[in-house]
Amino acid sequence: MHYFVAFLIFWLGPFFVLAKHTEKTWWPQSVENRLVLAKDNRAELIIALNSIPKEQQKGMAFLIENMPDSDLLNIKASFLLENHDLAYKAKQQTPWGKEIPEELFFNNVLAYANLDEKRDPWRKEFYELCMPMIKSCKTPTEATQKLNSELFKVLKLKYAPQRRAPNLSPKESIAQGNASCTGLSIVLSDACRAVCIPTRIVGTPNWFDKRGNHTWIEIYDKGWHFTGACEPDPKGLDRGWFVGDASKAQHDSPEHAIYATSFRKTDIHFPLVWARDIKTVSGENITQRYAKKDSKPTNTVLLLVKVFDQNKKRIITNVSISLKGDNNIKFEGKSRGESADLNDFLSFDLSPDKEYLIKTESIEKTVLTGKPGTQQILEFIIERK
Repeated sequence: MHYFVAFLIFWLGPFFVLAKHTEKTWWPQSVENRLVLAKDNRAELIIALNSIPKEQQKGMAFLIENMPDSDLLNIKASFLLENHDLAYKAKQQTPWGKEIPEELFFNNVLAYANLDEKRDPWRKEFYELCMPMIKSCKTPTEATQKLNSELFKVLKLKYAPQRRAPNLSPKESIAQGNASCTGLSIVLSDACRAVCIPTRIVGTPNWFDKRGNHTWIEIYDKGWHFTGACEPDPKGLDRGWFVGDASKAQHDSPEHAIYATSFRKTDIHFPLVWARDIKTVSGENITQRYAKKDSKPTNTVLLLVKVFDQNKKRIITNVSISLKGDNNIKFEGKSRGESADLNDFLSFDLSPDKEYLIKTESIEKTVLTGKPGTQQILEFIIERK
């Protein structure tokens, strides 16, 4: 009898092995092609694919089909499954969740990353923290405003020009206590996604006047709307200090265009100014949403004012402007402090070819404006104890 069993195993064993490897799977060939690239991490991804309810399978397939190759090699099933479970949970618990189209949900809610930040698990912490914050909100817009106004205070997180890296994960930014405009945008984007608000990172590699890059976010609520992270405007979305700069973006200039991120693979990449050679973050050129079309040439001069203390730290103080020889104040405002973005200046639109007197505290300076459409920068240094 033992010889007979051994005989069967010898002859039929290969057929059982073949059957195991040719067993039909539910995912499409496009996902199978990605699993091949996962190499030793293939088993982790298969666990993730086989551990979710049938009605959520397309979402997991989307993530694996579109994730960067580095994630294919490293990301674990436990990470994907927690991300998956909480994303679908928020979809059921928010008033707007059930109305989000499937593809938008996959690309802008279920996606676990925005850029090339470290793949720390963030969704559970933000779900538990943010769901109570937005429990009375009826729309994604209302919830975004709430999060942008309250979340950064709770996290004790602020903007800082000096930080370890521009593309920190939320966990890294919170531990550091400050972040770049990109780091803050990642935090707000992830917080919004945790409560089922579709988001994407938006930015430009360099403003039209070569002042540097900037990053913000867009949320979807019957269309895309923008807001600056940690810069809530009480008047609502689609407002910010960078609107004027964005209106001068150049669609056909890779350096001065405006891009939005996409987890779904696209034909172009989102430019990472801190890692120009990395082109694994997909994106789209959305300059036309910001740039003014057929705008008339401006007939004013843009004056940008910066005020520093003796240590070259930006300070908040009153600034007033009057015409030379006229004591009547024409314009006034407050300079920006260290918590404002480095490219956020107090700005004034002045008449060309005029002499103005600019005052701040005990210091006065005279400025002669140039030709229409030009830009001038004025700096003050105030000695403070």
